[in-house]
Amino acid sequence: MSIDRATVAKIARLARIAVPEEELEALAGELSHILTWVEQLSEVDTSAVAPMTSVVAMKLPWRADVVTEGGAAEPILQNAPAAERGFFVVPKVVE
Repeated sequence: MSIDRATVAKIARLARIAVPEEELEALAGELSHILTWVEQLSEVDTSAVAPMTSVVAMKLPWRADVVTEGGAAEPILQNAPAAERGFFVVPKVVE
């Protein structure tokens, strides 16, 4: 897969990373190279490989599924830098 300068500039803008114009071409080449390696990984036959959650064979611990009181919103919100009407106040990140 080939990535051009415009795509690199768009990715940088979406990631909010300042990339100088003179570095866009080099980054395009590097990202294209990385995506070529990822495409090669998709060619590997993994149909006989069982899904796993760890590299070590082990059982995951289970916890009891019980209903608790909860109701600890007030003490938790006291730790927040800003809270309003029982919720955390966070900066807007979607344009």
